[in-house]
Amino acid sequence: MDKSAHDEIPFELFASFERIEDGNPTFFCEPPEWAAAAHAIVVGDTVHYLWGRRRKDNYWVLMHSTAPASDPAAVTHDPRNPVLVPSEAGFDDFTIEYPFPFRNPADGRFYVYYLGRRLKPPKQTGLLVGDGDFGAWTRVRQTPVIPADTPFESAGSSHPSMAVDGDTIHVIYTGESEGNPVICHATAPTSDPATVTKDAGNPIFSGSGLAWDSHGVREAEIFKGPRYFHILYGGRAQDDEVWKIGHVRTQDFRSFEANPHNPIFTPSLDRDEWDCDGILTPQVFEAGDAYYMLYAGRKGREWQSGLARVEKPRG
Repeated sequence: MDKSAHDEIPFELFASFERIEDGNPTFFCEPPEWAAAAHAIVVGDTVHYLWGRRRKDNYWVLMHSTAPASDPAAVTHDPRNPVLVPSEAGFDDFTIEYPFPFRNPADGRFYVYYLGRRLKPPKQTGLLVGDGDFGAWTRVRQTPVIPADTPFESAGSSHPSMAVDGDTIHVIYTGESEGNPVICHATAPTSDPATVTKDAGNPIFSGSGLAWDSHGVREAEIFKGPRYFHILYGGRAQDDEVWKIGHVRTQDFRSFEANPHNPIFTPSLDRDEWDCDGILTPQVFEAGDAYYMLYAGRKGREWQSGLARVEKPRG
């Protein structure tokens, strides 16, 4: 990775993602099912995708797919799918979704923070571990590693995203309650990803102060550079059910500099497109000479998942 190129990523680049011409939606299920909550990790020459398949009655299972890093839209589905289903007796005995995979440099193993819940809220965050077979995961424990135990998390402490900085894992997640959703922060040591400590300053982010995201922020994703943690998130305005994508950057999870081009990515204006009614879950990852944004798009009641792309700066 070219550190100097990362250092120079301008706000304009995050506002320059364009939908790929062929291959969208990258993950699709026939309505009323959804293919959403997707995240990617590049391992060698392969992009591994973990995503959620929502069946009827809001019942979610975990899916695995792969693609070559040279063409992240050329997806092949794991014949073992679903690779993980809700537990028999844990906090996730009805639903597992929103899986965020990462390789832990402390032990070389792969972990997944994920959303789990019972039939009714709250949604909470759990942890899986594996040894490189993305179709084989073990729950680290049957209880959540980020429990919903504060007033602003009464309906959920979930939708996790993470980045490793030295020996610290930074996790951001959505706090849900009867009020507007907010973004929260927590940390864990790489020596023990299950020991998560919530930030005493939570919630750390409730919007940019502008009208477009004044009525809730959610499903934030971290993209780490050498100087900043870039956070992409869903936001919506008051009396507006259409989620759009915003971008802020921070060095300390206390002060946030908003992209002047916000919202940086909006639903398609074509009413026939799969993402015309809202977009969420904007994870950015690198593959080859480009940055990709994997995101969920809504048409009608259903959410599916697709890709947008922007070339890396030259020079």
